[in-house]
Amino acid sequence: MGVKINSKQVQRMFDNMLDIPNDVMKKAGAYFKEITPIDKGNAKRNTFTVNTTIKANYGYAGELDAGKSRQAKAGMSNPTIDFIEQEFNVEIKRL
Repeated sequence: MGVKINSKQVQRMFDNMLDIPNDVMKKAGAYFKEITPIDKGNAKRNTFTVNTTIKANYGYAGELDAGKSRQAKAGMSNPTIDFIEQEFNVEIKRL
């Protein structure tokens, strides 16, 4: 009598783990854009995610991220980092 381990399940788990950064960053990009203050829509219109990078392509992004807007007193980066940590934990538990 021997012991047999099915490596397909382990490989599937590792494959799923490799997807976590892209999945989490896609959600984080949407979250960042959602909490971006809106006045005329330029900031939200010029915020997008490329692979695992969130880009805020407008001149006053630093000011908004520093909390100089009543709509985002904590900026966008710090709340997004907190969101990433939460989503990462959710994804790990899901495995």
